[in-house]
Parts: sequence; structure tokens; C-alpha cells
Amino acid sequence: MLVQTFASAVNGIDAVIVTIEVNVSRGIRFFLVGLPDIAVRESQQRIESALRTLDFHWPGKQVVINMAPADIRKEGSSYDLSLAVGILAADEKISGKLLEDYVLAGELSLDGSLKPVKGILPIALCARENGFRGVIVPLGNSREAAVVQGLEVHGMQNLGDVVDFFNGRRNFEPVTVDLADLFMKAANRYDADFSDVKGQESVKRALEVAAAGSHNLLMIGPPGSGKSMLAKRLASILPPLTLEEALETTKIHSVAGKIDVNTSLMTCRPFRSPHHTISNVALVGGGSVPQPGEISLGHNGVLFLDELPEFKRSVLEVLRQPLEDRVITVSRARTTVNFPANFMLVSSMNPCPCGFHNHPEKECMCPPGLVQKYLNRLSGPLLDRIDIHIEVVPVNYEKLAGQGPTESSESVRERVARAREIQSRRFSGYKGIYSNSQMSASMQRKFCQPDEQGGRLLKRAMEIRGLSARAYDRILKVARTIADLDCSENITAAHLSEAINYRNLDREGWAG
Repeated sequence: MLVQTFASAVNGIDAVIVTIEVNVSRGIRFFLVGLPDIAVRESQQRIESALRTLDFHWPGKQVVINMAPADIRKEGSSYDLSLAVGILAADEKISGKLLEDYVLAGELSLDGSLKPVKGILPIALCARENGFRGVIVPLGNSREAAVVQGLEVHGMQNLGDVVDFFNGRRNFEPVTVDLADLFMKAANRYDADFSDVKGQESVKRALEVAAAGSHNLLMIGPPGSGKSMLAKRLASILPPLTLEEALETTKIHSVAGKIDVNTSLMTCRPFRSPHHTISNVALVGGGSVPQPGEISLGHNGVLFLDELPEFKRSVLEVLRQPLEDRVITVSRARTTVNFPANFMLVSSMNPCPCGFHNHPEKECMCPPGLVQKYLNRLSGPLLDRIDIHIEVVPVNYEKLAGQGPTESSESVRERVARAREIQSRRFSGYKGIYSNSQMSASMQRKFCQPDEQGGRLLKRAMEIRGLSARAYDRILKVARTIADLDCSENITAAHLSEAINYRNLDREGWAG
């Protein structure tokens, strides 16, 4: 008897429908075709053991299974459930009336229970787009799949529940998630808040400007000055995720296996902080089966690189293309996958190997030339893509011990969201442009023209402070963001003055 069940193959962060064709006929052999990998071929042993726990038996006949389309490689254990149901239906142990209405996904244990698998959200979205009535997934994946509205989601504990469902022996209520309630309860709930930070008003202002325009930022300061503490609070002042952004972010983390059973939808912006020993592949994504890297896991959020010069130069250089294009392309012999990479790069570094260059109290112990050599670990093209360079100085005792009120992330986030709304209206006619940091040269000429006084100030700053030509564009974009925070249509000299002070590494003689 020939039957069909339906599964799904995840490619990148999207999925495609896979048709499982099972034919049980006279003979004794077993064939599994359609480009399955080792994990799929090993499913035979898991299915046999699971069937025995249900008092079923592997068909004593020839079993031929085709996984179509045959030119897409089938990888992972998520096909176990659809293969097992197909075998039971072909052996007439399961009614085939409802098989064409559902996409099946789940890994089988030897005792027949269903284990969660990666990539359930893309699978559920694919099922809805292809007109399926619903999906049947492990109970641990059910809330994640239920985020997709207009789709019937059944979370099952074991293969026996799935058999009872298709045979109509028991009624199973679909799993539902109230998205509006979920967003209201969980949005913008961060463990870290700006109110925890004492002092550092100038640095907090720089972080606010960076968040308002989605500008990349580099903090330079001695050990213990609060660079990491400030960076970890940046995500809390970014505008709330939209539903579209939340779904896309959740898809990426689902494919990477970063979603736990209690999470149905990511409602807070991600914050990723990889160690400086990270490899190229771990940062950008890849592997024999391409998986998202830290760059993509930070999509719609923050990628924080602490101790930036300690990263291998080859690792840092791979950041240059995704910083510009907001997407990373991973090419392998079998496939090419695009992963989104629209993240804010926030980084920190010591000013020198000993950490005390330009310290107000402690003396730098580095020999002549070593400070510049340390800074040279960062290439010019990479620094060119970082809009704001800000010095972080140590906080004195009076500010640390002070009990005065400090501004919370919520109040800062309101100003940031207001500035982002201004930019959204400004760039409404430009596809793919959402913030000031993404402006092209022609857009910059249109939207970033300073007044006469501001133009004179910028010219003088470039001459006196030795600012590079590449700093010119960055200063204008940052000044545009500062003007947006002030709800000002024009860029004034005050806005330019603040933006110029955010280019410390472009200053001649900074490294001694």
C-alpha cells in the first residue's frame, strides 16, 4: 500500500515541504531514498524500537520510502515522526484520512516518546504558507509552533498519542498562544537597567545616540571603568521589537537550537557577547550544514565584542561585509544560504596593553610605540565602519557612593523610539533603509546638510584636530541622529560639536 505523509526541511532560516512516500509490498528488504543523511538513515532503529513499545511490529514486507524532492538533502532527526506514521499507515495500522492535512516533525526516543527538534517555527510558517491545516510536533515545541496564527498546532508526548489522533480514538485540543498578551507581558523585560550605572553620563549619552541611529560604537577605557556594564544595558534602550522582527529573530534562534521549551516567541532584543577566541565560522555561521553564527544570532539586537584587539584579525575582518550589507552569505559545495545580519556592533577595548594610557591617575607602563602598535591590531576599514569612538574614564568614589536618582532605561528608550519614528518617516520612500546609519552618500547630501555656522565648525575641526576624510561622513550621520533626538529638522553647530567629540580615534596624537 502506498501512502504519503508530510515533513519539512529547513534551509537557512526558511523551510520547504518534504513529501514522505511509503510503499509496503511483497518482499523483505528496506529502502530509504531521497538524499537522506546518516541521522535520517539511523531512524530505522529508533522507529523499530518505538513501534515495539506500542505493540506494533515493523512490517514483515518490503518497505520503500522516498523523500521528495530528492535533490534536497534531508538532515537531522526531525523526520522520525513522519517516517514512523507513514510506515504505520502503509501497513494499515493508521487511518490515512487526515495525513494530507498535517505536517509532522519530531525525534523518536526508543520508548516512543517525542523529543523537541530545532527549526519548528520555520516549519510551522512553511505549513501555513502551503495551505496545511496544522502541524503535529513534540510537546516541547508546541508553544513555539503555536505562535503562527491560523494554524492548528498539536503537541504530542509520544507516538501513541499521534496514532490515537489519526485513528480518532481521542480528542486533542490545539495549543494556542495569545500573541498580544505575550508581547504585553514579556516585551522590554531586561535584567540589566541604565539606572544601575553610577556616573558615566557622557558615555550613556553616546549609547543613547548610538541606539537612536543604530550606529556602531567603540568604547575605549581602562580596566574596571564600566565598559562591559554599559554595553550589556544597550539592548534595554533600543526600541521594542515589532511582531515581524520578533518572528524573524525567533526563526534564527530556533534554527540554531537556542529556543528552550518555555519560550514561544522572543520579545526582547538579543544581546550576543562571544569570547575573543571565537573562530571565523562560529562568528559568521557555516559548517557542513550551514548554521547561523553569532552575527545572525545578534540580528535585530546587539553584538558585543569585548576586548576587541584580542580577537584574531582574520575574525574581525569578516565583519566588514555584513556591517555594510546587513546580510551574510554562507556558500558551501552543496548549498548557498543567506542569513540576516542587521545588528548593532558594540565593542570595547583597553587603550593599551597595560590598560592605563591617558588614565587620569595611573601611569602607563607601555614602552614608546606600543600603544600605536596595539591600536594597529584594528584595521582602518573596520574602524571606518564604527561611527562612534568614546573614551570611558573611571568613576570616582563620590559618584559610586551617591544615592541620587539615575535615569532608567525606560525613559531613555522613549527618546530613542521617538527619534527612530522620525527616521522611519524620513526614509519611508527608501527600501531597506530604516536608520541614519544606513544612509547612502546621495541620501546624506539630501538629509545631512549643516547650516553655515556648523559647516565652518566642521571644517575647522577637521583642520585642527586632524580628523580623517572618512570621519566626515560619520560625523554628519551622527549629527543627524543627535538632531533627531532634539526633534530638530536642521543640523546645528551644537549637534556637530557633539558628533565631532565622538571621533576620538581619529584625533592626531591620541595614541601618543
